[in-house]
Amino acid sequence: MLTTASMRDAVAMALIDSILDDFFWRALIGGLGVALVAGPLGCFVVWRRMAYFGDTLAHSALLGIALGFLFQLPLNLAIAGTCVSLAVVLVMLARSRTLATDTLLGILAHSALAIGLVTLSFMPEVRIDLSGYLFGDLLAISRDDLAWIYGGAAVILVLLQRLWRGLLMATIHEELARVEGFPVERLRLVLMLMFSLVIAVAMKIVGVLLITALLIIPAATARRLATTPERMVLLAMGIGMVAISGGLGLSWFADSPAGPSVVVAAFTMFLLTYSLVRQPRS
Repeated sequence: MLTTASMRDAVAMALIDSILDDFFWRALIGGLGVALVAGPLGCFVVWRRMAYFGDTLAHSALLGIALGFLFQLPLNLAIAGTCVSLAVVLVMLARSRTLATDTLLGILAHSALAIGLVTLSFMPEVRIDLSGYLFGDLLAISRDDLAWIYGGAAVILVLLQRLWRGLLMATIHEELARVEGFPVERLRLVLMLMFSLVIAVAMKIVGVLLITALLIIPAATARRLATTPERMVLLAMGIGMVAISGGLGLSWFADSPAGPSVVVAAFTMFLLTYSLVRQPRS
């Protein structure tokens, strides 16, 4: 006979299965998972003025897609590997100081995008919907995608919790951070790797062209409301979650594309915040 506890567990598992079988709930759960990590990392993008760096990594995601199809690798793994490799190359080239950082980012961003498109053109047997990768396909999230999103989110949140003080100090004043004994170069590389991972898992949500918007807009909105870095991070996470929910609602009722709808919802919150809320005093 089934005990009360086992019956309760069976009902709970059946409920979870029914939720995960519904594409809308999968999209919402996946989007909220991405918002959890896009919030804090977006704050570092805003603080360090790294928006162009995020664009560079996002463009390299298309090269990762091409390499995944070419070598028959899981796409999430190929995208993450490509973004990580490009982040390492960027850090190494930035040290040499042979080119200005913005010039270097521009070269690598557009070159990675072009190489990815050319590589895909040489594989006529591979038929993919590029618009889904460019603008996201939030409603097509699978259970495997959810595992990737929440696995990546767990890794990033643990790293942020352990390295928070050093990352914040290096962001505020690198020289002072070195004096305090923080490994600034290593922290910068870890931050780049976290960006790479979040871009790999977020691409399914808003696509290559809109990933940076999901990182920047909630963080920029939160900056208007927050008085401390920690509060800004929490607000950015919350604003990102509201944007995901609002964008999905807009997509459901207006039959608009889900990824762009999420960005429109985030931008609307940004406009309202900057129009109606005064800058808080620090």
